[in-house]
Amino acid sequence: MSDLERPGDERGWGTGESESDDIEQSSENVLEGWPATSVDEPPEEPAEPESFEPDAEPEPAAEPEVVDEPSAPEPALAPAELPETSSEHAPGELEIPPGYAVLEGEPRGGRRAVGIVVSRFNGEVTGRLLDSALEELETRGVEAGSITVMPVPGAFELPLAAMALAKTRRFACVVALGCVIRGDTPHFDYVASEAASGLQLAAIETGVPVSFGVLTLDRADQAAPRFDKGAEAVRTALEMADLFANLRAAAAR
Repeated sequence: MSDLERPGDERGWGTGESESDDIEQSSENVLEGWPATSVDEPPEEPAEPESFEPDAEPEPAAEPEVVDEPSAPEPALAPAELPETSSEHAPGELEIPPGYAVLEGEPRGGRRAVGIVVSRFNGEVTGRLLDSALEELETRGVEAGSITVMPVPGAFELPLAAMALAKTRRFACVVALGCVIRGDTPHFDYVASEAASGLQLAAIETGVPVSFGVLTLDRADQAAPRFDKGAEAVRTALEMADLFANLRAAAAR
């Protein structure tokens, strides 16, 4: 029998040994070196990693470096000693370098005629603004006969009334007084914005100074500390009227 026809291989298959012996020998070769375990006994559980052994203390992780937060600087003055200032204004006065020609005005009253437009809406507030404005006009020497007061329904109507007074050319300046309080609807944004832009437009189109004495508040209780806005609006209007008078006099020379 030739080698090609001889059954079996070099492992002994077909050499006369029983098939079971062959399987047993093959299994022994495969399992050689493996630890012997009993079928009845469950295999030992694999050992937990060293870092999780209860007796072994894991190495502490490096703690992040704690940077102490800088403490807030202490105020220079105690709260009770702080001067009363408004967050709406920055301190200091304008300083013009010497050597330049300066043309400015002063809040002078005298014989000037002044028109006042005032909103009836939120009347408790606007009434106090009007009182403040009239007291300031009296202090500046403006007689009651030279003052014209024009009430209007609300702040939205102030620009039209201010323009009407300015177009008569009878008044050196116009003072606009009103109050808009923010509510649950967006009316505040529309009314306050239109009142401001409309009053500016009245001044630009007529050339007559129109001062802005309209309070724009979030709450009604914010009005009391701002009642002097009426007097401030008067001083602004009189100063602009005096400035324009000085400008006309300078231009005529």
